[in-house]
Amino acid sequence: MTLVFVHGFCMTADAWHFQRQDLADLGRTVSYDQRAHGRSGPSDVEHCTIAQLADDLHRVLDDRAPTGPVVLIGHSMGGMTVLGLAETHPELFGDRIIAVALLSTSAGELTRLAFGLPAGITAAARRVLPGVAVGMQHAPSLLERIRWRGSSVSRALTRRVGFGSTRVPEPVVHSLEEMIASTPIPVVGAFLPTLLDHDRLAAAGALRDIPTLLLVGDADVMTPLEHSRTLAKALPQAELWVEKGAGHAVILERPHQVSARIRELVARARPARRAYRPHPKLTLRTPKVTRTSKRAQAHRASTRR
Repeated sequence: MTLVFVHGFCMTADAWHFQRQDLADLGRTVSYDQRAHGRSGPSDVEHCTIAQLADDLHRVLDDRAPTGPVVLIGHSMGGMTVLGLAETHPELFGDRIIAVALLSTSAGELTRLAFGLPAGITAAARRVLPGVAVGMQHAPSLLERIRWRGSSVSRALTRRVGFGSTRVPEPVVHSLEEMIASTPIPVVGAFLPTLLDHDRLAAAGALRDIPTLLLVGDADVMTPLEHSRTLAKALPQAELWVEKGAGHAVILERPHQVSARIRELVARARPARRAYRPHPKLTLRTPKVTRTSKRAQAHRASTRR
């Protein structure tokens, strides 16, 4: 079995550090940097879409897990990537992909997010977001200078957007800040439109017959609990697990709790092992020869004639 981890927006495969360690005994683990993120190369703007990310995931499966059962674990944009794959390749979900975990994931309507801010501010922000996305693609140098990378403001924003009420170790906060700050501004601007246009609730139907975990923190301001509840209504057999007080980066904030839920998901997905039934011992016997009288042999011969 192969566990494939798909990271979120402005993150990298390094975000799965704890889960890869915790779950290594379950099988092979595969994680990769999504298009234009981390160590992956740059991408043209027209290819910075959820549909393209879904195609990329399909290529990863073909290349790194061509045979055997697969469990897909997606966080945030990674979960959207999994839903994108379900839209284009629903036939993979069942015999091939035996379970799915969607962590801090939305199936759509991200334009209605409040990000924990007053309604008036978010309404105004939604109106200017398309123009902001274009500006981020064409004026990166100016925007890079005002990111305050490594400053107290940057760390405070990372804590506010990424985490909830947990006392997260400073190195963990720093790792998330570095992942976000290392994502080029043009990449952020290129992906914003596809995230806001994302609508794949119908595609979730491909997951209806396989074990599915929906996990979210109730302090998540990026993909709030309501979005996981919407998915849960579309997938009545799925398990909805809510981490109290956790934020959007729940895989870093509550890493071992997340790993425990994934482990339970895999246990539900694995086919029950056949009970061992010892076969009776086989003994070779010499066939028994029955002697017949000459009169009986003569009678049989006349009968055959």
